[in-house]
Amino acid sequence: MTTPDRTIVAVVGAGPAGLLLARLLHRAGIGCVVLESRDRAYVERRQRAGILEQGTVDALRACGAAGRLDREGLAHDGIELRWNGRGHRIDLPSLTEGRRVWVYAQTEVVKDLVALHLADGAPLLFDAEVTAVTGADTERPVVHYTHEGAERTLACDYVVGCDGFHGVVRTAIPEGELRTFERAYPYAWLGILADAPPSCEELIYAHSPRGFALHSMRSPSVSRLYLQVPVGTDPAAWSDEQIWDELEARFAVDGPWRLNRGPVTQRSVLPLRSHVTEPMRWGRILLAGDAAHIVPPTGAKGLNLAVSDVVLLARAFAEQASTGSAAGLDAYSDACLRRVWRAEHFSWFMTTTLHTAPDQNPFDTRLQLAQLDRIAASPHAAAELAQNYAGLPVH
Repeated sequence: MTTPDRTIVAVVGAGPAGLLLARLLHRAGIGCVVLESRDRAYVERRQRAGILEQGTVDALRACGAAGRLDREGLAHDGIELRWNGRGHRIDLPSLTEGRRVWVYAQTEVVKDLVALHLADGAPLLFDAEVTAVTGADTERPVVHYTHEGAERTLACDYVVGCDGFHGVVRTAIPEGELRTFERAYPYAWLGILADAPPSCEELIYAHSPRGFALHSMRSPSVSRLYLQVPVGTDPAAWSDEQIWDELEARFAVDGPWRLNRGPVTQRSVLPLRSHVTEPMRWGRILLAGDAAHIVPPTGAKGLNLAVSDVVLLARAFAEQASTGSAAGLDAYSDACLRRVWRAEHFSWFMTTTLHTAPDQNPFDTRLQLAQLDRIAASPHAAAELAQNYAGLPVH
């Protein structure tokens, strides 16, 4: 492939946000180049989210990227909440006018988008490390990067930062032009992959005096599970038996139910935090996905927020290409942030309702239980949860 030195949109980062944006732009006939600092193998094995909202699946289908998802993804019509030895199912379609979610790992979404991008012949450069963005306040920004041992530049009309929280693109915006809002939570997740058939057909979110637990899956033979643990926990300090015993205790429910056990194949500890950067556009730089916002994973919003960002952004680029109007690009940040803050609130709500804080007192616990009881008793409260979990429509 000839290394391009000029394009309309430079997309930095080949995660799901960058790849989907590139796919949408390519189909709209808008030139773009994707630059990714890691190699293809690394990008395609990064373990991240696994729950796709209805809107995310709709977007993937609309751009021809959902063939394998429709064959192999696990469609779910509900989730289960557990507390005080009881379980309560939230039926998503009945509470959301037919919306549902899919279990399909982010790694698989990335593989599908990479394969389509390369088949289309659109420029996608791996091992291309961006070192700086200059001229972002002009009509001709330039992305500086290294590739195949050489320093190169890519001139463009716009730079889209899909390069994550620690990415380079955001740092090209003068510090005084950005506002950040953040919260670190006083607990983390110990996550495992296990060669064990899922013990349930749908996800279980468990509140327990011992801490939160989540039961998910990757396939009919592989389970994905999480335990709330103290910040700074070493995952190697937990034996497989200790992990399974603790999961069993936290998922305990009155009545027959058994946790399937199996060999633990992966383990890691994930800190929980919330972070929002405003605005999501400055000059010719636009931010999307984790480069602009991070949510705790309890609400399953991270990947889905990134998708809604780039759907809106691709729509704005297409509008400009067809009509010459930059109104969509000018409105991009405000439009995204309305949805971002809604998702931040929902993720905070799910996190603080289901986790046990280190300094939690009995009053705090009774408030959590009262909230869970209300969700079980009130169709309005259940609908609010279901609508946010399945994903609000992208406008």
